[in-house]
Order: sequence, then structure tokens, then C-alpha cells
Amino acid sequence: MRDLPGLPSRRSFLKASAATAAIAGIAGAAKAETKPEPAALTEYKPDCLQPTEWAFVMAAVARLIPSEGDGPGAIETRVPVFIDKQLAGDYGKASDWYMVGPYEPAASPLRGWQTPLNPLETYQQAIPVFNEWCKQTHGKIFAELDPETQDKALTSLQKDEMKIKPELREFFSILLANTKEGYFSDPMYGGNHGMAAWKYIGFPGARGSYKEWVGKHNVKYPLGPVSISGERG
Repeated sequence: MRDLPGLPSRRSFLKASAATAAIAGIAGAAKAETKPEPAALTEYKPDCLQPTEWAFVMAAVARLIPSEGDGPGAIETRVPVFIDKQLAGDYGKASDWYMVGPYEPAASPLRGWQTPLNPLETYQQAIPVFNEWCKQTHGKIFAELDPETQDKALTSLQKDEMKIKPELREFFSILLANTKEGYFSDPMYGGNHGMAAWKYIGFPGARGSYKEWVGKHNVKYPLGPVSISGERG
């Protein structure tokens, strides 16, 4: 991951995000495999994100989990596809969430979702505001900035230096969480294309039995991952 202030390094992020009982014993010994070619995202037609929103998501996730490095990046694993599909579905609409006020934006996250906006509305309203701020501050909208300036802009968003309105303050946290989810999700949800992220950390995926490997540490898992759909990596 791009080392934004307050965020873990890419390597620490991968290890921490993989720290489950099933993964912990093998993540440390995982070796990088040949990096897959970037998926043809230009041929993908978003289900709900508009062109400017799609361009932002493409650019943002590419900085949060860059392609450079010893493992696949967000673009190679089709994280933008995952985010678009999630926002187009029940998650984006907060269909099964408690969304009745009152709302207290300054309240602890432990008190739950503190905005009347669902995730899709948060993206739809935050992206134009952030793009306008980037244009005023850096001369161009986010997707058109060079990578170094994009990192600075994301840091400002993370720190709320732009003083975004209260109901949009969690946008960076939501974007980062969705990026992580798309990176490590089952491929059936659109992200983790070719199970590249699972291969990178040595995660077996949805195999029916894995108990004999849970207690083995620093031993490379000999079998490739399996998707819920039955696809094998």
C-alpha cells in the first residue's frame, strides 16, 4: 500500500489483513508469484458508477494498493469492479442497515453508521466535492493528477484537511475498507481477479478442509486457492 501518514506500509497491510487463524501460519512464508497482466478494465461497463466516479475509483485504488511492488496491485486484481458491483447492490443501498436518525457525525464509530447517506450516496456526493478541492488546490481533478500529487491529495482527504461536510467525513475510511475488501474478496464478487491476492499471501480460499494446516507455521501451502464458485487458482 502507498505509505500515507497513519496507514501501514504495503507489506504490513497485507500481513495484517491476512491475520486470521487460517492464514497466520503461512502468510509470513508466502512468496511473490509472477505478477498477472492488468485485467482489461477498459472493457468493463460499470453497473452504477458514472464515468467521473469510475475514473476516481480507478485512480484512488491504484494509489492505495499500487501496481509497483512484489505483489499484484488493486488494478491487477480488479478492485474497481468489486467496488462498483458492491455499490450497485444491497451494500450500496444499505438495504439491511439501520438507517433511522438521529445522526451524530462526531460520535464514536462503535455507535454505528452516523450519516443519513448510504455508501453509494456517500461516493456520489464525496467524489465531486473532492475533485473540486483537488482542482482548486492542485489544478486538476484527482484522476488527472500525477501519482505523487494524488498521494498528497489522499493524505489530505484522510486527515480531513479539506474540512469536508460531516456526513462525508468517513469517505476515506469507506474507500480504504472497500479497497481492502475488493483485494481479498472471493473472485465471484468481482475483485481478487484470478485469485492473485490469495496466491500472493498463500491463502487456500474456500477449500472444504484446511484444519491440518492451521497449526503449521512458515510452511508454504502446496495447493492453490479455490473460489466459492469452484474456480481454482
